[in-house]
Amino acid sequence: MASQDWFDKDFYKVLGVSKDVSAADLKKTYRKLARQYHPDSNAGDAKAEARFKEISEAYAVLSDPEQREEYDQIRAMGSGARFTAGGQGAGGFEDVFSRFGQSRGGYSYQSADFDDIFSMFGQGGGSSFGSGRFGQASGGYRGYGGPTRGADVTARTTIDFVTATKGETITLQSEDGQPFKVKIPAGVADGQKIRLRGRGRPSPDGGESGDIVVQVTVRPHPVFTRDGLNLRVVVPVTYTEAVFGATIEVPTLGGEPVKLRVAPGTPSGRVLRVKGRGVQAQKGTGDLLAEVQIAVPTHVDGAAREALEKYREAEPKENPRAELLARAAS
Repeated sequence: MASQDWFDKDFYKVLGVSKDVSAADLKKTYRKLARQYHPDSNAGDAKAEARFKEISEAYAVLSDPEQREEYDQIRAMGSGARFTAGGQGAGGFEDVFSRFGQSRGGYSYQSADFDDIFSMFGQGGGSSFGSGRFGQASGGYRGYGGPTRGADVTARTTIDFVTATKGETITLQSEDGQPFKVKIPAGVADGQKIRLRGRGRPSPDGGESGDIVVQVTVRPHPVFTRDGLNLRVVVPVTYTEAVFGATIEVPTLGGEPVKLRVAPGTPSGRVLRVKGRGVQAQKGTGDLLAEVQIAVPTHVDGAAREALEKYREAEPKENPRAELLARAAS
């Protein structure tokens, strides 16, 4: 940010604090605003991004005691000199820059160094913000306009299916060997990442700390699968149960089996729903979806075989695949 811009920017107003705000209250206010307008929390919002840069720019100056003193002095001087026309009274900034070979119509940064300009106001070349901290990437007229965010720390964990659906607080170790606790939310999915805000590496220049990013792998269950918040299970039924109907037991995750009515003539593949027996997460509760699958016996002997042979002779001679073949041929 060009030094002349300090006359136009009220950093105290940007952060909504008084000029005598303490360092602790300043930091507290900045962190609150930074979390509110951080680009990670406002993806695609250009106004929020601009506000975040403005907040970071203000904090970069006011959080440093020396820069804050310089800013206050220049703002105080500018209140009487900023709008004065060149050639009269204290002189405008055009007069200042003309001292270094500038014309009144504009000025060239190549003709004067900011150390020289601000040495006119009692700033030493070695300590002025023209070539010191304020010229670094952490803030200032040559920088991005705000402190650097700390780096993220990554971690991985593999949890069982029940833990993923019920949720649990576990202890992990980050890539730098530090233990930390993380709350696994109910309903976490395989491959999902959990971000712990501000728990990563600290900023090198007083900005926000990075995050801990935990990637979760969920072990498959031998019976159940996930379908969003719903749980799916394949339930075998006998041929006669499917034909005549039956009441069967269906397993639930971590609980007692529930009884479910299979209607007469239920085909293989039909899905029966048990309300509220799926994943119970913060955003809702899923159902248990039981898919009926007719189990064909591998061995049929004696009276059962004779009965099936008689049924085959008596069953309708319709081809159950006729409609399928017709649709495929059309």
